[in-house]
This record gives sequence, C-alpha cells and structure tokens, in this order.
Amino acid sequence: MSKSVIHTDKAPQAIGTYSQAIKCGTTVYLSGQIPLVPETMQVISEDFTEQAHQVFKNVQAVCEAAGGAMDHLAKVNIFLTDLSNFAMVNEIMSLYFGQPYPARAAVQVSALPKGVQIEIDGVMELPE
Repeated sequence: MSKSVIHTDKAPQAIGTYSQAIKCGTTVYLSGQIPLVPETMQVISEDFTEQAHQVFKNVQAVCEAAGGAMDHLAKVNIFLTDLSNFAMVNEIMSLYFGQPYPARAAVQVSALPKGVQIEIDGVMELPE
C-alpha cells in the first residue's frame, strides 16, 4: 500500500523530521499538534483554554486537508502537562466533536515541545 503525505498551510508546519499526517488507504495518521498559530509559528498564549482551542483547530485543519473531518477521527491521544485540566479538555472537545466520540487516551506528561500544556495526535478513517 502506498503512503501519501498530507500537508496544509492552515496548520503549523512540521518542526522536525515528520509530516503533518500520512495517509495509507483510507486511514490517516495525524502527527501531534501543539498550540502554534500557523501563520506565526508562535504559541497562541500561556492560557490553557486558548492553547486547547488552537490545538483542536490545528487538528481540524489537518483532517480537512486529508479530505476528512473531525468526526472521522477514530482515535485521539491527548497529552497534558497538568491532568487537572482534564475537565476543561472534555468541555472544549465537546465543541469540536459530535457523537459518537472517538476513542481517546488522555495522559499527563512531564513536558511538551516549546513548553506548551497540550498536544493531540490521532488516527482518522476516511469514509469509503
């Protein structure tokens, strides 16, 4: 099966040796998104809520570039530097997804790139 690279200017550019997403058949593997504003490549703010919204917007942009939508995500992984933000993540996530919600893991990590508080990656299954 061939792989194709998914790229959009509406999400932050890769800052390492990875692609925004890779499509294999109808499955799309999204790399982790952090709360960078695509136009400036700067962290949106220090505020967790603003960071979370920006991450979901970045994930949404990559999903759309791959020909899908947020509701096509089958699995998301959410990495937080402070698990006390878990309830806020649930609240914000409900604004970007309809039911049935994707499978999900949310874990606390000691640090994330650029000192951000949240990162999200995922797996999307495109409609056939």
